[in-house]
Amino acid sequence: MILFNAAKAQLPEPGFTFDQKTAIVITDPQNDFLSEKGVAWGAVGKNVVENKTRENLEKIFKTASEKNIPVFVSPHYYYPHDHQWKFEGVLEKLMHNINMFDRKSPLSLEGFEGSGADWHPLYKNYIKGSNVVVSSPHKVYGPESNDLALQLRKRGISKVVLAGMSGNLCVESHLRELLEEGFEVAVVYDATASAVLPDLNGAQAALTNFKMLASKVYLTTEFLNAIR
Repeated sequence: MILFNAAKAQLPEPGFTFDQKTAIVITDPQNDFLSEKGVAWGAVGKNVVENKTRENLEKIFKTASEKNIPVFVSPHYYYPHDHQWKFEGVLEKLMHNINMFDRKSPLSLEGFEGSGADWHPLYKNYIKGSNVVVSSPHKVYGPESNDLALQLRKRGISKVVLAGMSGNLCVESHLRELLEEGFEVAVVYDATASAVLPDLNGAQAALTNFKMLASKVYLTTEFLNAIR
């Protein structure tokens, strides 16, 4: 019998091979998270700057465009009917209170350009590319409420590399659900960022769970080297 020695804390390393059945999934590359004017910047901005999240996401988008690697964007939008929910978790309540990711309507782009729900300017041209699929929006944190898994399977994708915002919420929730759906999943840690508050460190929580769940946790330079 092989026993796990908690004192040594030696976890196995499954590894991850990027191949033709692999796609990049980026969650919430939007102004409310990534712009200094975004409503969540006060909570996530410090970690965004420390990780160079914006720059690293741009490098990933750019390399994917150059190599025609499929990228799936899983966005976060709230419409007026979402503000009629009868109960919410803590951060759902906060997002609704501060009008995070708000849009006028699913059928209208009125007021969308440059809003908190819009893409960060660094990524707009890449997201327009033919290699990018934008899924329907997720509503809380994970992809259970959108069509991401369907879009991936319809393209023959079985392996996913995750990046985006925010690390301990949407990225981690996508990681957990995609694992449950049978996908092999890696994460690019410094292409994510999380809220760091006086007594709550989302960045550390995210890194801990990424390392315990994902097949591999990359830094951006490592990931780009692996796909070049």
